[in-house]
Amino acid sequence: MKIALIGYGKMGREIEKILLQRNHSIDIIIDKENISEFDSFEFRSAEVAIEFTGPQSAAANILKCFDANIPVVTGSTGWHHQLEYISVICLEKKQSLFYASNFSPGVNILFEVNRHLSEIMNHFSDYNVVIEEIHHVHKLDSPSGTAITLANDIVMNLERKNGWVNNLPVKDNEVFIRSVRENEITGEHTIKYDSSVDCIEIKHSAKSRKGFALGAVMAAEFLAGKKGIYTMKDLLKFSGFTK
Repeated sequence: MKIALIGYGKMGREIEKILLQRNHSIDIIIDKENISEFDSFEFRSAEVAIEFTGPQSAAANILKCFDANIPVVTGSTGWHHQLEYISVICLEKKQSLFYASNFSPGVNILFEVNRHLSEIMNHFSDYNVVIEEIHHVHKLDSPSGTAITLANDIVMNLERKNGWVNNLPVKDNEVFIRSVRENEITGEHTIKYDSSVDCIEIKHSAKSRKGFALGAVMAAEFLAGKKGIYTMKDLLKFSGFTK
């Protein structure tokens, strides 16, 4: 496929490696130094765009892809408060969007386990739940999009919780997300259910960015030729826990 790569930070470079390994061509790379290239022939002839920038620019970049009739995979986080607006435009213009708070297959397994565990723990009110997410000091958004997804799924299934917070104090009906920015840690997410007698934890630790990059490239391969809005659930098609 002919790929337009939007964002050329650490994730963009990792995605570039995976694309070349899987025999795709990168026809254009757009970063903050050459944003005028959105008007270029090379951009408009791409088959799929992969966008990894930041919360300030992601929504605008997605709309530029829609305007150019290019399917777009976005791994940027911190913009999902605009998702409803972006989704309406995507469907009205008959465009293609694949979004995820995390493209790692391992993290998406964590999402499935978290949903199933929260359904079970709804029957055990003695346990309180806390989420901890740890990332490198360069991460712009806090809490992480992954932590927000985990928290929202817990709130959906745990009747004693009706929201989440990212700072203290925490009410009994809220899920606390503790965010830590430390060194060059790629990403760690832990869900802990704690009671007076024991503790239950599930955790995902990323060893590198390669898993995220591979998932994004797989999403681009999946999206080619499709119209509509897709997520990792559509790509991975988990069975067993899902209803």
